[in-house]
Amino acid sequence: MSEVLLIQGASIEGGDRADILIEDGRIAEVGAGLSRAGARVIDADGLVALRGLVDLHVHLREPGYEASETIATGTRAAAAGGFGAVFAMPNTHPVADTAGVVEQELALGEAAGYATVQPIGAVTVGQKGEALAEIGAMARSRARVRVFSDDGFCVSDPLLMRRALEYVKSFGGVIAQHAQDPRLTEGAQMNEGPVSSELGLAGWPAVAEESIIARDVLLAEHVGSRLHVCHLSTAGSVDIIRWAKKRGIQVTAEVTPHHLLLTDELARGYDARFKVNPPLRSEEDVLAVREGLADGTIDIVATDHAPHPAEAKSTEWAAAANGMVGLESALRIVHQTMVEEGPFGWGDVARVMSAAPARIGGLDAHGTPLEAGRPAEIALYDPSAGGEFTASDLRGRSVNSPYLGRTLPGSVRWTIHRGYATLADGELVDLAEAAR
Repeated sequence: MSEVLLIQGASIEGGDRADILIEDGRIAEVGAGLSRAGARVIDADGLVALRGLVDLHVHLREPGYEASETIATGTRAAAAGGFGAVFAMPNTHPVADTAGVVEQELALGEAAGYATVQPIGAVTVGQKGEALAEIGAMARSRARVRVFSDDGFCVSDPLLMRRALEYVKSFGGVIAQHAQDPRLTEGAQMNEGPVSSELGLAGWPAVAEESIIARDVLLAEHVGSRLHVCHLSTAGSVDIIRWAKKRGIQVTAEVTPHHLLLTDELARGYDARFKVNPPLRSEEDVLAVREGLADGTIDIVATDHAPHPAEAKSTEWAAAANGMVGLESALRIVHQTMVEEGPFGWGDVARVMSAAPARIGGLDAHGTPLEAGRPAEIALYDPSAGGEFTASDLRGRSVNSPYLGRTLPGSVRWTIHRGYATLADGELVDLAEAAR
């Protein structure tokens, strides 16, 4: 049985202040002047209560790449960022392309306890793009997989993509595509544009992303199935998704925090912390994806949290691995780009970082309103805090954050997951001890 918690005086998603009583892992009551004998009291004066965040795109690396991250350390990082659930991408070793591997990931997440881990299954065997993986077996497994992706690799064969869309349609699943034409990006090192020309680095053209998205929305329309576009990054991609939605095609899309803030100008220093796939784009693209998120063309924010050991980043640009960690900083970046500098209120933040990703991924126990009877999945955020983002803010195994040394607004003060306070002003609670 979980502890009894009483959150006092929180602003509910930026609205009225209220108390939240939590018992047996669920919200028992929301109102003014609540009390309960023996409850653990959290003073939430000045804090915004958000539904626990949900990340549809995380690389937890386990099994196989535990030097970068484990499910325990990755979900600890998630708790530090306000996340109560994360979807784990399948590029592990072995690849998560069978029921056995996704069930192993689910069990490791349950043992860690910091956040729900929902495995994503591979679309193709070994993510090699040659034959469909055991999609049905993963869907029927205890992990109940509903999202399938070869992220890191594009399902570039149109016939294979069509078959995958047809297969998941039968049980309401979704194919999450890494939109990158491999022929157009051979040897690519950064965004194709004036900066890549000046630096003499091979460019990753916007059309390599946009052409795959255009193809796949038409395939999704033809099949009548669901498509999700991973880490959309260009102005042209926003236009294609906007067109597809107006046409009634079942497509959703995500943008990362780094594509909402950072540009390809950062490649000038050859600091590999800024090397990522898809690459950081132009200022024009950054403004376009912000607009797309604001008007609902882009459905969600997802981190694409991609940890790497130091040696994979502390090398020359061309040899460095792609990827950035982002769980601990995501809410703060969205606060800066979409609340402070944009049109969002905190209800909008809850929509794109909790309700919508939970709906797309089929996690019924997450992303729900902060109401009596709902699961106790809550992030308590202090918008008036902030300061320099440092390595001490990182709770995962890797430190390849692009924000180190940058001043960011806000701070996650508490994360409530399944009724437990898993984060208290930076100190993570030992859940195994708390449960005894």
